[in-house]
Amino acid sequence: MTNSIKVTNPATGELIQEVKVNSEDEIKQALKNGHESFKSWSKINAHERSRLIDAWSQKIKENKEELAHIMTLENGKPLKEALGEVDYSASYLDWYAEEGKRVYGRTIPAHTESKRIIVTQQPVGLVAAITPWNFPGAMMARKAAPALAAGCTFIIKPAAETPLTAIKLIELAHEAGIPEHVIQYVNGSGKQIGELFTESEYVRKITFTGSTPVGKTLIQDSASTIKHVSMELGGHAPLIIAEDADLDFAAKQTIATKFRNAGQTCVCANRILVHESIVDAFTEKFVAEAEKLKVGNGLDSETDIGPIINEKGFDKIVSQINNAIEKGAQVLVGNKFDVDKEKGYFFIHPTVLKNVTAEMDIMHEETFGPVAPITSFKTIEEAVEIANSTPYGLAAYFFTNNYQTGTYLHENLDFGIVGWNDGAPSAAHAPFGGMKESGLGREGGLEGIEPYLETKYLSIGNL
Repeated sequence: MTNSIKVTNPATGELIQEVKVNSEDEIKQALKNGHESFKSWSKINAHERSRLIDAWSQKIKENKEELAHIMTLENGKPLKEALGEVDYSASYLDWYAEEGKRVYGRTIPAHTESKRIIVTQQPVGLVAAITPWNFPGAMMARKAAPALAAGCTFIIKPAAETPLTAIKLIELAHEAGIPEHVIQYVNGSGKQIGELFTESEYVRKITFTGSTPVGKTLIQDSASTIKHVSMELGGHAPLIIAEDADLDFAAKQTIATKFRNAGQTCVCANRILVHESIVDAFTEKFVAEAEKLKVGNGLDSETDIGPIINEKGFDKIVSQINNAIEKGAQVLVGNKFDVDKEKGYFFIHPTVLKNVTAEMDIMHEETFGPVAPITSFKTIEEAVEIANSTPYGLAAYFFTNNYQTGTYLHENLDFGIVGWNDGAPSAAHAPFGGMKESGLGREGGLEGIEPYLETKYLSIGNL
């Protein structure tokens, strides 16, 4: 195993920084430190923990430009998106700095006069997090904020492609006064660190955002020590355009949800389903918007679409495009690439495919790229059947101004997050998570702190 991780800029292939790989002994020591620190951190009152989390948030806001620059360098996303992610990250700290003070217990009327029944909640212990490269700041903050607010200690293994954002965030947490061993990071092989996390007697909870196959492995490996698990896994989001939708609005919102971060998000619209009576009109407007998007280095203020994170991701996207074309899909715009494998950068121009059918890979596999497949449907019932025909259930979107159609879609789409005339539904104060093979648990909102708490029931007798 190498002693360092080479972090490169996916827009240029240039080396940004080498990050030390932690040894097995160092990782085990970090886990022990987190466990030992839990004894004191969990006893600090909620108001003091809130003050420290709020101070961390302020540090992040003060260093917003630097954090966004780091994020764009290692991730490739446009700087304007990175700035938005910094704000989004801080919003989780702001929310849970307050929510941690609202972890309430309750008393229950007893079944006999001589008893009192009391229910309290307490932190689960050391939390180990594994986060993805596509949102290196927000995915960490969404896990760390409720964990710390609940009284847990926290250790993260960030993605090898994007460790620098997490490192900077944790440095700022320490500057804000959060003790060194209360929030830590380790770097190295995902497989090795995942096994150390799941095997460790010190770790009481695993929280993971990433692919469904890796999530299943972590769940299985956590069974030996009966750890708590939260999983935010893969998605294959449908986006439904009903017959009565405002097409101009729907086209712009679909652009936003499809091409954010070059389509490299778990909640991107992956299947665009349009009523047959308006499919041509919608497609014309959507293509016109897609043609306006500028591809380039994320540090360029005019860039809308940055690079694909690596060659593996690029090859998967190109394979899906080729498979669709071979099976009859029509390219309306895109299918253009700016690639230099020797230097290590891969750009895909926004691509829109028409006449997409169920036999094509892109209708069954998460794309994670700037490719928009469009198909049509005859009835809302058919649209729901197509939308639900996947093992995933993370996010779904629909556009209609008819309350009956909207209510029907909301009730029948099997997805944890649904946007009605809204292509950007995520918010720190709302629960984020999926159904079926898209995960377990919720992050954000009042629901987001509960996975970091144990419930304790006290029965007092002989009164």
